[in-house]
Amino acid sequence: MQQHLNDWKAQELYYLRMQRSRDRMERKNMDEQNQCQRKLRVCVATCNRADYSKLAPIMCGIKSHPDEFELEVVVLGSHLIDDYGNTFRMIEQDDFDISSKLHTIVRGEDEAAMVESVGLALVKLPDVLQRLRPDILVVHGDRFDALALATAAALMNIRILHLEGGEVSGTIDDSIRHAISKLAHYHACCTRTAEQHLIAMCEDHSRILLAGCPSYDKLLSTSRREDYMDVIKSWLGDNVQDHDYIVALQHPVTTDIQHSIKIYGLMLDALISFNKKTLILFPNIDAGSKEMVRVMRKKGIEQHPNFRAVKHIPFEQFIQLVCHAGCMIGNSSCGVREAGAFGTPVINLGSRQTGRETGENVLHVRDADSQNKIYHALELQFGKRYPCSKIYGDGNAVPRILKFLRTIDLDEPLQKTFCFPPVKESISQDIDHILETQTALAVDLGGTNLRVAIVCQRGRILKKYVQPNPKTFQARMKLLLKLCADATRDAVGLNCRLLGVGVSTGGRVNPQEGVVLHSTKLIQEWSSVDLRTPISDALHLPVWVDNDGNCAALAEKKFGQGKGVENFVTVITGTGIGGGIIHQNELVHGSTFCAAELGHIVVSLDGPECSCGSRGCVEAFASGMALQREAKRLHDEEQLKVEGMDMKLAEPITAAHLISAAKLGNSRAEAVLNKASTALGMGIVNILHMMNPSMVILSGILASYYQAPVQNIILEKALVSAQNIKVVESHLEEPALLGAASMVLDYATRRIY
Repeated sequence: MQQHLNDWKAQELYYLRMQRSRDRMERKNMDEQNQCQRKLRVCVATCNRADYSKLAPIMCGIKSHPDEFELEVVVLGSHLIDDYGNTFRMIEQDDFDISSKLHTIVRGEDEAAMVESVGLALVKLPDVLQRLRPDILVVHGDRFDALALATAAALMNIRILHLEGGEVSGTIDDSIRHAISKLAHYHACCTRTAEQHLIAMCEDHSRILLAGCPSYDKLLSTSRREDYMDVIKSWLGDNVQDHDYIVALQHPVTTDIQHSIKIYGLMLDALISFNKKTLILFPNIDAGSKEMVRVMRKKGIEQHPNFRAVKHIPFEQFIQLVCHAGCMIGNSSCGVREAGAFGTPVINLGSRQTGRETGENVLHVRDADSQNKIYHALELQFGKRYPCSKIYGDGNAVPRILKFLRTIDLDEPLQKTFCFPPVKESISQDIDHILETQTALAVDLGGTNLRVAIVCQRGRILKKYVQPNPKTFQARMKLLLKLCADATRDAVGLNCRLLGVGVSTGGRVNPQEGVVLHSTKLIQEWSSVDLRTPISDALHLPVWVDNDGNCAALAEKKFGQGKGVENFVTVITGTGIGGGIIHQNELVHGSTFCAAELGHIVVSLDGPECSCGSRGCVEAFASGMALQREAKRLHDEEQLKVEGMDMKLAEPITAAHLISAAKLGNSRAEAVLNKASTALGMGIVNILHMMNPSMVILSGILASYYQAPVQNIILEKALVSAQNIKVVESHLEEPALLGAASMVLDYATRRIY
């Protein structure tokens, strides 16, 4: 009986254990399922009007995916101060629910007040972060408030995503920015150089995203609003005109406050003397700002008829004002970042921002020690327009950041690991979360077709668009902008980052201004045409324009036979004869941009008439049009066709028929081609005697035929010292497009984009 009872208890205990094991397995499965379904809780903390312009697009992106993310918003710093516009209201107006408002600023606007503000924030933040329990905290930039946020989160084991780390601006902000980067677990930076700085700081490359500046997502899509004049007039009055006013924004440099105040006063004096409508914003809350405001009021700026002094402007309206300003002056990061996207001229005063990457639009006045120097800078910059620069972004930062957030594994160890030297050299963007190819948008404006292509760094054409080239200027520009816009949209789908636009076109071109001066007869209505401005305005990309012959030479230099060759000449043998000269690794343009007009070297005083109006040019003998003309003449005289030659009645006569007839023994055709080869060879001999290149590259549809005869002419006619120069045939299928792309890719590489 006792044995039976023991067996029953053992059996009951066994089933009880089995039930508990099943319960544990079910709970584990439910926990894993909940973990998979759980939204990522993202806390975005904003401290001032400037960082909100960068954070707002990310907040909108997070909010638009409620099934994946849960957004918490914490507001602190100068957002909550009346003197700085109570800018927390714009966050509420943007329909964001503010989870917590923290008054963290200790007034005084001096060094001690900044330190006390950091301490006050550290006292208040733990309660908020403990209540919200975010999975990740998004922190922006280099402000002292952001340092307090990153410190609190790191000590409370909360993951941190730092925006715009790795940059260099030249003030105490650098130290704060880099300190936040060392506390952060993940980084979303704006430029390739910033990415390299973070890697050099031993940050894990796999946790760095080269995203671009999030504010560009908003400013590139809203900058060209039709109501921009209403915005301008609402802030500056009805009498102001587009590009005829100044935006001024100067902040204190906390490491040299007295010098900052002096520069501020000199800037105000120069602006008063310059006598243009000026919108001036109050400085930020850093130490020294109170004294700067005193200087402004002492000079009567708020009552001056030419000035409008404001504490805050909504970002959408502010970018309209910057976009259409005649000039921006001061030391705000907006001048070197956002203003570049519009080509707005900028004068950067003092040491703040001097370490940042800038576009062509920024003129630095580092030693702004006199009113006259600042006034002269205003004279140089005011009213100019520069190519749009996208150094800091291309308008697609938010999708990249959201994609990056989705990949964060909360089960990974929280402890940061650092990648100490040797640092891995990054030639291309190599991130597990997003792999992009840096590319150029290439345009070839030919006499027959208009072609646009997306070209990668290695010269591979990823996608090409071809349409017949319209005959009128308006239709041609409309089609050009449409194809470029289509390519820009497709580039996102192809995971390509467009660095700029290169345009190859016939005729004489001023590459410095991006203007076609005189076109060939093949392209009608194409003289005195500014190509750079409309393309740059439409795409927000920098634009380079050059002659098709020069582009062919650039293509050979980067991708073809001229790679690694210091001095060479490219000769295009097609419908016309053109080319380009590379001398000491640089393209030769000449004083009036007509260097390398190789087709118009005169080789006979009584030769046939050329399209340029002269006689005896190389092009009049050796171009495709010249050979076609001779072929038609022989055909009309019934001396072209020979036995074995396939020639249909309705088929148009071309240079190909002439070459075919010569190969089949037609002596008249052979004579024409010999004369053409001799003319081209003599023209090239003249080039050898003038430029003494180490190589001649023949490009175009007739290159394969001319290569051997031209080499023989050189051996016969050239000086002994030039007889060994090789004539080679180009292997490039698309020299015009590749040359247009190389203008963009070489410049971007040289600038360390």
